[in-house]
Amino acid sequence: MTAPDSTSIPPLARPGLDRAAAERLTPDLIEVSRADAATRVLVIVGDAAPLAAPDALFWSVAAEVPAGAEWAFLGRGEDGGALLAAVFAAQEEELFAAPAGWAGLRAVGAALSPADAGAFVEALSLGRWLLDAPFCPACGTLTNLGDSGWSRKCPHCGRQHFPRTDPAVIVAITSAVDPDLLLLGSNALWGADRFSCFAGFVEAGESLEAAVRREVAEESGVDVGVVSYQGSQAWPYPRSLMVGFLASALDDAAAEADGEEIAAVRWFTRDEIGTALAGGGDVVLPGPASIAHRLIADWHAERP
Repeated sequence: MTAPDSTSIPPLARPGLDRAAAERLTPDLIEVSRADAATRVLVIVGDAAPLAAPDALFWSVAAEVPAGAEWAFLGRGEDGGALLAAVFAAQEEELFAAPAGWAGLRAVGAALSPADAGAFVEALSLGRWLLDAPFCPACGTLTNLGDSGWSRKCPHCGRQHFPRTDPAVIVAITSAVDPDLLLLGSNALWGADRFSCFAGFVEAGESLEAAVRREVAEESGVDVGVVSYQGSQAWPYPRSLMVGFLASALDDAAAEADGEEIAAVRWFTRDEIGTALAGGGDVVLPGPASIAHRLIADWHAERP
């Protein structure tokens, strides 16, 4: 697979955060970092983070973070200071007042700088694992955190566990006969006006390319020919790595929703997509933080 042009990298896939992974094995790294005045902390509550401005995260001082968090080392900032995550389960009331309020990754991810976007998606992805997987899946014993928040060790059976990432494919489908047509689907759980690319998890023993063909056929009834890689991004809902593709239909007339997961499929003209991307018309497309938005926008701009 060929990597996409840098101009089409999804917002949550841009380089920008030094994860300093080699430091995770440093003993007491989190404790030492929390005592360092140069350390900055990104607090996560549920899937929301505090904002300093509509396009910038609010970073806290470790001593000011409320008690009860799960802590992890995210990496190093441009000044060399440690970056930590302090993760809390979702709650109804704001944990503390932020200058520009709190927002989820879906809402603000595309507006953030590469460093802030990288920190947000890393903290949210890792934080969900820290909160959701405290017990050993082999024997059920409460595990001990290690590697500065990046692993768990079972004190009973000795197994070591790491954050899980589930690969998923996401596909925009072009017409077999008209270069100005794009096929999108409406999930049964959405409103009837919301359309996006087709997506699904990669099954055991399946390649990405095979998953593309299977998912597209299952959800839209369409068999595809050429499949081209467009890029990838982490998507912590709940713990996915979304791998984006553009695929060409073999028979446009075969398009039909499965009636279960997908309620409707529709061929859109380039003009209709352009109107929807601009916020007009009667169709809602994915938000700009998602790779689905990037796939659709790149196709509209003729950037395959």
